[in-house]
Amino acid sequence: MTLKQEQLEGGIIHVMLEGTLDIEGTAALEPQLTHLTTSDRTFVVMDLAKVDFMSSIGIGALVRVVKALRGRGGNMVFLSPNQVVHLILTKTRIDSLVPILFELQDACERVMEPPPKLG
Repeated sequence: MTLKQEQLEGGIIHVMLEGTLDIEGTAALEPQLTHLTTSDRTFVVMDLAKVDFMSSIGIGALVRVVKALRGRGGNMVFLSPNQVVHLILTKTRIDSLVPILFELQDACERVMEPPPKLG
């Protein structure tokens, strides 16, 4: 699992994941994900286009990041998951907490909106 990021206009961070978010992939990625949550009001577009599979461990890691970001006044949205990952996110109802968008411009606009409440 690899993570690349770029700073977009408005202070939004575009995070691009590539690989499998299983036990090994999540373990490799978690320190980098945690780093995203260390500053106040961070807004992240999490690009899942190159993630080929996501296990419950991977989902848990992403949910922890979302909670930490929102706890500091930030937010996160998902961008362009493939069919398999999209199905996983919808079947687990994560999409009710974290919006899924398919265009970067739409994702950048949505990440700046007030997020849905987390339980």
